[in-house]
Amino acid sequence: MPLALAACKPGWSVLELSGLTMGTGYTIVAVDHTKAAKKSELQAAVDTALAEVTAQMSNWDATSEISRFNAATRGESVTVSRELAEVMQTASDVHRASEGTFDVTVGPLIDLWGFGAKAGHGALPSDAEIAQAMACCGQERSVAQSGSTLTKTNDGAEVYLSAIGKGYGVDHVARAIAAFGITDYMVEIGGDLVTAGKNPEGLPWQIGIETPQSFDRGVMQVVGLSGHGMATSGDYRNFFETGGQRFSHIIDATTGRPVTHATTSVTVLTENAMLADAWATALLVLGTERGLRIAQERDLAVLFIDRDADGATSGFRTTASARFTELTA
Repeated sequence: MPLALAACKPGWSVLELSGLTMGTGYTIVAVDHTKAAKKSELQAAVDTALAEVTAQMSNWDATSEISRFNAATRGESVTVSRELAEVMQTASDVHRASEGTFDVTVGPLIDLWGFGAKAGHGALPSDAEIAQAMACCGQERSVAQSGSTLTKTNDGAEVYLSAIGKGYGVDHVARAIAAFGITDYMVEIGGDLVTAGKNPEGLPWQIGIETPQSFDRGVMQVVGLSGHGMATSGDYRNFFETGGQRFSHIIDATTGRPVTHATTSVTVLTENAMLADAWATALLVLGTERGLRIAQERDLAVLFIDRDADGATSGFRTTASARFTELTA
C-alpha cells in the first residue's frame, strides 16, 4: 500500500487524526491555515462520514443498503442512496472498460479459493466447483441498475464493494474535511488516499509506493501528489503456495481463477480515490501487457511493477503509462 510521507513544519497548525475503519486503519493530515477548526469537531465529522459509508456499503453490517440488496431474491428491486448508486454505476463503468475483469460479484470465487471470511486453503477447487461459483457471479447478468434502483437478476448473486467502497470512503471523508474550509489535506484509508493542496512543508504530498514483497515494507518510489486520488493493488500480501505453485487473492472473474502473470503491483493516480481503487484492482487482474494498452487508451496514470524473471538486482521491473510519467515528472 502507499505510505504517506508527510513531514510537519514547526509553526504550522497541523491536525492529525487516525483510527480504525472498514477492517483497516485510516490517517488524516490537514493543514489549518486559519486555526479555526477544532480537532474534536473534525473528528466528529470524520466519524459521521465513515458511519454513513458503513450504513450504505458494508457487507459486515446486515442492515446496510448493500446487505439488503444481497438478501433480495431474483427479480426483486431495492432503492438505494444516491451515494451507493454512484458507486455501483462507477463499478459498472470500470467493469465494461476493463473487459469484465473488474467485477463486484466475484465474492463466491474469492470464498471458493479460501480468501473470503471463512479463510482456509485445502485442496484446490475442481473445474466443476469453479463453474458452479461462476454461475453466481457476473456483474452484467447479476445486477440491473436504473438510477437509484438496483434489481437482482441472478439467483445467488451478491455484491461486495471492497475493491471500490474503500476508495469512495476516502473521497467522502475528504469532502467532510473540505467543508471546514481546509484546502490542504491528505486522507488515507488502508492505502487508498486522496490529496489536496500542499503538505505542511508547502510541497506536494510525498507519497511512497511500497516495494511489492511480503517480508519488507520498503518504499520503491516516491511521488509528489496534489489534487489526485491514489490506490495500489498488489498480490504479495495475501496468497498461498501448493505444489510449487503460487495462488494470490487476485481473482480473474473471466476465468474464475487467480491470476498467474508476473505483475505484482499496480498503482493508479486519478481525480478521486474511488476510481483509483477500482482501476488498481482491474489493471492488476489484466497484468502489464493488457493493462498498459487500456491505460494508454483511456489516458490513465498507472505504474505497473512486475517480478523480474531475469533476476535483476532489484527483483522487479517497472512500466509506467504516459500519463503517469507526465504527472510524476
